[in-house]
Amino acid sequence: MAYVAGIDIGGTKCAVTIGSVSEEGVAVADKIRMETPATPQEAVPALVEALKELTKRHPDKPIAAVGVSCGGPLDSKKGLILSPPNLKSWDRIDICTPFEQEFGVPCALQNDANACGLAEWLWGAGKGTENMIFLTFGTGMGAGLILNGRLYAGTNDMAGEAGHMRLEADGPEGYYKKGSFEGFCSGGGIARLAKIMLGEYLAENKTTKVLKLQPDPSKITARDLGIAANEGDEFARKVYETVGEKLGKGLAVLIDILNPEKIVIGSIFLRQEQLLRPAMEKAIRREALSDAAQVCEIVPAGLKEEIGDYAALSVGYHHLLRSVE
Repeated sequence: MAYVAGIDIGGTKCAVTIGSVSEEGVAVADKIRMETPATPQEAVPALVEALKELTKRHPDKPIAAVGVSCGGPLDSKKGLILSPPNLKSWDRIDICTPFEQEFGVPCALQNDANACGLAEWLWGAGKGTENMIFLTFGTGMGAGLILNGRLYAGTNDMAGEAGHMRLEADGPEGYYKKGSFEGFCSGGGIARLAKIMLGEYLAENKTTKVLKLQPDPSKITARDLGIAANEGDEFARKVYETVGEKLGKGLAVLIDILNPEKIVIGSIFLRQEQLLRPAMEKAIRREALSDAAQVCEIVPAGLKEEIGDYAALSVGYHHLLRSVE
């Protein structure tokens, strides 16, 4: 067992964590949350200070590494954050060096999808696999790829951008592309799809519980639709059936190309699996090569809603494992 630190950097919130890690599992010892400071020049020192506070609280838990999880693009080899969409002022910010200098331990950086993928592979639903895909399916649609027992980040950390795949010639926009995987399979994408489908539905003189939950169609969320769908609302169920079909279509492409033994899906799939799975499986049967589909199990994230707590810790632990190979 070892102790590592995790730094989770988001557009609005950050978290600094110390946890115990081993092959058997992971446990958070302590955490400090904060609003993301306005600039990286303020944020990086604040994150370093937060970790200093945690190490003072827990002198019996000396950290062996620091892992950083942040939205891409980034340069994991140089430890640079390269202006992610939710952190536009973070242009070529060296996030690793300040932690290495302050704490005298190695620091590793990965994008948030890769970090979640590592956590699920090390401790969650993907444990024991050689070839696994993790899909975020939350605010966006990104993939963390474990291929031949190793994290695969690509030539310049751009591997796994599954959300950019175009599934249809037209449709809700996501990842700057209409009809994309993210356009159909993300929180915002589901809401935009509902707005497209709602006009046609109301034109048939039908009503929906969704408008009782949220009378303003422009403010309908994936959560509103999930609540209504689970109460049997026809419109909401049709939206989720469409999303499930597009999810299956996107998964079929990944199955055919990468031949994984397991695909682990977080966030919305974790919460709405029963609504999504029937149409998803039907689309996979129609679209994917049967030999590849038969060996691929599709499951919700084993770390459930706690995956965010473990993602950055997994980056630090993974770095330790690689350093002793």
